[in-house]
Amino acid sequence: MHFAPEKVLEKKLRGMYKEYKTADLFSSADLKLNIEKVDLPDKSIGTVIRNHVLEHINDAAAMMEIKRVLKDNGVFVVSVPIIEGWDHSYENEAIKDPALRELHFGQSDQVRFYGKDFRDRLGSGGFLFDEITAGAEEAMRYGLVRGEKVFVCQKR
Repeated sequence: MHFAPEKVLEKKLRGMYKEYKTADLFSSADLKLNIEKVDLPDKSIGTVIRNHVLEHINDAAAMMEIKRVLKDNGVFVVSVPIIEGWDHSYENEAIKDPALRELHFGQSDQVRFYGKDFRDRLGSGGFLFDEITAGAEEAMRYGLVRGEKVFVCQKR
């Protein structure tokens, strides 16, 4: 299950996996699903992919739902914008104005920038994880930014 799929990655994955499905609440996808309240049965999905989505939503609710729908041996692959020089994520729920959100977070629909504590959020969400840092080859192949972190998670 690939939420808010990137076209370059969707094309590759759809060709590799016959059970590959996309999901989005607003854009065209195989399934229309709310990432914070996934309308699927418990333990029904083997892999969930979310790239640059958690910074736009209630990440705790979304991670709880991912954990719920993942099979026991399932994998959650996620990337978010992380500022490694910050110990703590920056978020301010009082900022509602789209222009101010763009000023504070870089996009009018974004609600946070993650710091190093993103790893703690994954752990608190019930996940064990490995980190992969995209080099030049991975960046070109998968449409990533050089140096971007990708977290490969499993339920605890």
